[in-house]
Formats: sequence, C-alpha cells, structure tokens
Amino acid sequence: MTSCDPGDRSSDLRAPLISAAKKSAAENEKEKLCIDDMLQKYCGEFGPWQVWHFVLTSLAWALEAFHTMVMIFADREPSWRCLDGYSGCDSNAPSVCGLTPGSWEWLGGPVSSTVAEWGLVCEEKYKVGLAQALFFGGCMIGAGVFGHFSDSFLGRKGSLTAVCVLNTIFGCLTAFSPNYWGYVVLRFLTGFSTGGVGLCAFVLATEPVGPTKRGAAGMSTFYFFSTGIALLAGIAYIYPSWRELYIASSIPSFLFLVAVLPFLSESPRWYLVRGKVNEATKLMRAIAKSNGNHLPSGVILTLDEDTNDTDHHHETCFSSNDKEAMSGSLIDVIKSPMTRIRLFLAVAINFLCSVVYYGLSLNVVNLGTNLYLNVLLNAVAEMPAFTITAILLDKYGRKPLAIGTLWFSGIFCLVGSLMKSIGIWKVVRMVCGILGIFGMAGTYNLLFIYTMELFPTVVRNAALGCATQAAQMGAILAPFVVVLGGGLPFAVFAACGIAGGVFAFYLPETLNKPLYDTMAGMEDGESTPSTATVCTSTV
Repeated sequence: MTSCDPGDRSSDLRAPLISAAKKSAAENEKEKLCIDDMLQKYCGEFGPWQVWHFVLTSLAWALEAFHTMVMIFADREPSWRCLDGYSGCDSNAPSVCGLTPGSWEWLGGPVSSTVAEWGLVCEEKYKVGLAQALFFGGCMIGAGVFGHFSDSFLGRKGSLTAVCVLNTIFGCLTAFSPNYWGYVVLRFLTGFSTGGVGLCAFVLATEPVGPTKRGAAGMSTFYFFSTGIALLAGIAYIYPSWRELYIASSIPSFLFLVAVLPFLSESPRWYLVRGKVNEATKLMRAIAKSNGNHLPSGVILTLDEDTNDTDHHHETCFSSNDKEAMSGSLIDVIKSPMTRIRLFLAVAINFLCSVVYYGLSLNVVNLGTNLYLNVLLNAVAEMPAFTITAILLDKYGRKPLAIGTLWFSGIFCLVGSLMKSIGIWKVVRMVCGILGIFGMAGTYNLLFIYTMELFPTVVRNAALGCATQAAQMGAILAPFVVVLGGGLPFAVFAACGIAGGVFAFYLPETLNKPLYDTMAGMEDGESTPSTATVCTSTV
C-alpha cells in the first residue's frame, strides 16, 4: 500500500534538488594554501624534482669559487732563482727587492702570474692587494644590483642567466689584459657579475624546498663552493700560465649557461609575488607530479598574507587568476621596525664573519707548503664543518648554532693570539687557526639559510644582497688585518667572532617557521603566535 500524502510527495521531489545543491556547494569549496603548506601537504618537500633542481642550480657555486679564488694562483708571487754568471744576487735573500736587475729570474717565466709579468713586487706590491680589493668591491656592488633584479623584473633564473653571461665574457677578456690597469678594470667587472652568482643560485635552489628540509638543503650548497675550490687547484696545476688559467676557469660558466640553465625552472615564490599565479600553480602541479603526488584542482595557491586574512577569503581566493605583481626594496625593509633590526644584525654578523673567514684563510695559506696542495686541503677541511652544521641545524635551531660556531671560532682565535711563533707554540697557533676557520666555515654556511629565512620573498634577495655586500666589505678588510703580523690578526679575529655571537643573540629563531611571502604576512604571522606556523584555510 503506497502513501498518497501530498507532503511526502513534495519531499521526494525536492530531494534531488537539495542533493544537487549540496554537491555544487562542495565543488565550489576551495582550499587556500601558501607555498610551504602546499609543499608539505601535496607536492612533497624534497622529492626527486627538488633534488634534481637543487643539484643543477647549486653547480653555480663552483663557478663563483672559480672566479673568486683564481686570484690565489694568478696573482701569486712565484719562486725565483739567481742566474749563473751574474753578481749582485743572493739566493738566500728573503725577496728580490734590493737585488741587481737582470741577476735573477722568475721560475716559470713572466707568464706564470701577473706579479711576474708586470713586476708587482717591492714598492709595486700594493697593486696586488688593490686588484683583489677591487674585485671584492665589484662583488659588493653586484650583490646589491642583482639582488634587486632577481626580486623584481629579471627573477631568480633570469638574474642567474645574466651573471653567467657576464662572467663568461669578462673572465675570458681578463686573459687578454694588455696591462695592469686593464686587468684591474676587468677584475672589477668580473667581481660585479660574480657577486650575484651565489646569491641567485642559493635562493633559486632553496625556495622550492619545503620548510622542514630547507635548512639542510641550504647548508649543502656550500659543498659545491668548496668542491669548486678543490677543482680550481687542479685546473691551476694543469694551466700554470695565468692567462690560460683565466680562460680555463671561465669556460665552465659558458657550459653552465648552455647545458644546465635550460633545465632549470623559475622559483614558484617569485611567480607568486609577481602576480603570476597561474604560472606558479602550474609549476607546483609539475613538482607534485614529478614527486609522484597529486595536487587537487580545488586547491588555490595564494600569498601567506591572504591565508591569514580570514575576513576576505571570497575576494582573494575565489579563483587562481593572475593578480597584481608585488615587489619590495631595502627601503621597505628599513621602514619596518621588525625587518630593520634584522637587517642591521644580519649585516653586522656577515661583515664580522667574513673578516674572520677570509683572514684565517690567508693565514693558513702562509704555512709555507705547496700552494696547490694547500688550497686543496683548505677546501677539504671546510667540508666537515658543513656536515656537522647541517646535522645540528634542524635539531638545535639556527640561532644557537650561529652563536655556538661564532664563539667556537672566536675562542680558538683568542688562544692563537696568545701563542708565540716559535717551537711547538707555532704549531699550536696553526692548529688554532685551522679550528677557527672550521668554526667560521660552519657559520658562513649557516648565515645564508638563516638570513634568507629572516625576510619575506618580496625583499629576500634585496636583504641577502645587502648582507652579501657587508660580507664583501669584510673580505676587502681581511688582507689588511693579516699584514699586521704576529698575534694581532688572531686577536682581531677573536674579537670579531665573539662580537658576532653577541649580535646573534638578538636575532629571532626561524626553525620550523614559514617562509613568508610579503611584509604584511610576516608581520601578521610573527605578531600572532597562532598563525605563525599556520597558513592554510578553506573557503
């Protein structure tokens, strides 16, 4: 027996309509995620795509090592010997200064180095330091310029392409320098382009990596720099002529340009802050697919400040169409009290760290051993510091590790300053120097990932560029500290290391914090503990 109640019949007729409406509402519901959450939830934090992209991008660090450290071999003062049958030459003399011209000769001839070819000895010796200082001066300017370009219209990949082109051109032209001043100008221009290599490569390599893997990945980039130094020692041994060496050390930049860069992708974070949401979403889907995962069509990629803005979800997340491009500069960093303090501390620490790192590197080179072997051993000695720091980075955090490595180096430098340069104490001082550079190599490595995490995407490269400029200023100052001689350099390095650790006390911890996209997103996230690690929502 069936019911003929009109109410029941009306309910049955409405049921399909209600079900369809619920289904439509469910389909229209969009999940709103920032890049960090999307990597963790759907794409994978460090899958095959990120590994491949990271390794290829980080090869650029070896290029920076080539263009920076080539001066060790090209500008060296070669050995000399007295000529038979000539008077006025003492083979036991500490230098060629005061010897009769024509009574001696350079081993390897004038082509062995710039010092031999242009006579950069005695009263002309300052020109060697001048050429090196101007190279680092170029690096300082280039870091700021390309840091801004990579945050703005060129992007990370575009800026890396530009610096590789310039490095290839300027590096090869240096080999044909007609005189000293032409050489100085080309070294300055090479420094200008080299200043942007590591900066752009580091950000491009680490931005697609998830937050829990980013620290270890960022620390690993410096293995490529140390490997580049070790390879350069071999290249310099094969090509003893400084002109040939400049060509041999510049060709890898061209090879990277044609064989590696075409396979690299632009940073999804740069796409996002520039308003290219469709490109960013497409790239995130490619990352998920390559990692064996799936990114649902209902997931919306957005800036972290939009995910924290719960009052305007419908306006900011209803579609993934392109949005207005966002950019920032150092002026924006300085305007914000939060980032202004961070920038000052990052600049100070990078400067002090660079003085110690490059200063101790020069002291280790003065051990009187084979130059090629010495450079190789110095590069290898840095690698354990990178490994230990990478292991401890996510366990103890960035801040304690920065303080610890700075003070580790500072303490051993202080001990070294108290040692005399005689007998066994000379060996003790050498060991203190090695341990000092071991600790500072770990700090130098850590500072890149730490500085990167302190600033949002829109100003990250600009801030990194500013910190890199400070480091280049420290590199320029380091040789002048070394020439003080005795225990004074160690005392200066000790003061710098300890002071750097004190400055690090005032930096915030960034372990497991999100990598913010905008200034507003960072300020909202840092001021609200409940949203500092959460940037997902559902519309």
